[in-house]
Amino acid sequence: MEINYRNKTILAPMVRVGTLPFRLLAAEYGADITYGEEIIDHKLLKCERHINDVLGTVDLIEKGTNSVVFRTCPEERSRVVFQMGTSDAVRALNAAQMVCKDVAAVDINMGCPKSFSISGGMGAALLTKPELIHDILTTLKRNLDTHVTCKIRLLKSSQDTVELARRIEKTGVSALAVHGRKVADRPRDPAKWSEIADVVAALSIPVIANGDVFNYADFERIKVATGASSVMVARGALWNASIFSPKGKLPWEDVKREYVRKSILWDNDIKSTKHTLKEIIMHYSCLEFPEGKGVIKSESHADLARLYGEDKYYEHVNKQRFCGSR
Repeated sequence: MEINYRNKTILAPMVRVGTLPFRLLAAEYGADITYGEEIIDHKLLKCERHINDVLGTVDLIEKGTNSVVFRTCPEERSRVVFQMGTSDAVRALNAAQMVCKDVAAVDINMGCPKSFSISGGMGAALLTKPELIHDILTTLKRNLDTHVTCKIRLLKSSQDTVELARRIEKTGVSALAVHGRKVADRPRDPAKWSEIADVVAALSIPVIANGDVFNYADFERIKVATGASSVMVARGALWNASIFSPKGKLPWEDVKREYVRKSILWDNDIKSTKHTLKEIIMHYSCLEFPEGKGVIKSESHADLARLYGEDKYYEHVNKQRFCGSR
C-alpha cells in the first residue's frame, strides 16, 4: 500500500493512547497519517493474528493472556503506521512480518527517553548506536514489502543530528520523523525547530517535524520554520483530536464524548480508554472533580457510557454486535 509523506498532518505515536479508536478519531477530524502506540518486538512475537469477524478487525492477541496487543481495521489500512520498539534487527524483522500486511508502514522508535526503553537498548538508546540503526533499518527494508521509517530525537549538537540523519537516509527509509527535543529535555522545554530545519536542509527524503504543535495554525508555522515535508503532533492531539480540522477545534467535551463512542464501538481495552480520558481531563480540569472520579471508578465501557450520557449508544452497539454474531 502506497503512502505519501509529503504535505501531511500526522498523529504521533502515544503509548496507551494511540489505539484504534483514537486513531480513527484523529482521522475523522483530518489526520492524514496515524501512528499506533509503540509496541515492543518481544511482545509482538508472543502474539497470534486473528480476524475478528464481530468487529471487522485484525487483532494481534497475546498467547496465554488473550489480551489484544494491536487492533486495526480495513478503514485505516492506507494510513496507519505500526511503531515498534526494538534493539535487534532479526527480532525486529520477525515481529514486523506479523503485521506488515495490515498496515501502511512500519516505524522504528529511536527517540523514547523512558528508562524502560533505554535500559532495553531501545528508543533513544539507539541514537548512540548508528551501526545498529543501520542494521535494523536495512534488514527491514530488504525483507519487507512495505514502507519503513523511524523517529528520532535531537542529539547533543545539530551537527551530530544531521550526521545521524544522513546515515539513516542511506538505509533507504521512506521518511524520517524528528522530535525537536533532546533526550534530557522535558515537554515543558521549547522544541528546537531550528535544529529540525538543519536536518531538513541536509536530506532529500521527507522529514516530519514534531514538537510544540497545539493549534491548526501551528502546522503551517512549523512547516515554514523548518521546511519540513509534514508535521506530527502528540499532546496537542491528545488534548483535542480536532486539532487536525482546518475549520478549527471543536469543544473538548464533544471530542471526548466521540472518543468514548468510538471506544465502545471498537471494544477498546477499558484501561486504555480510561487512561486517555484521564489525560484529557487533567489538561482541562482535575481528576478530583466528579467527572474525574467517575472515570476512575468506571470498570467497563457501560460505566463510561452512563457517565457521559451515551447509554443508548452503548445499548445500540451491543444489540447490533449480538445480532451480528448470531
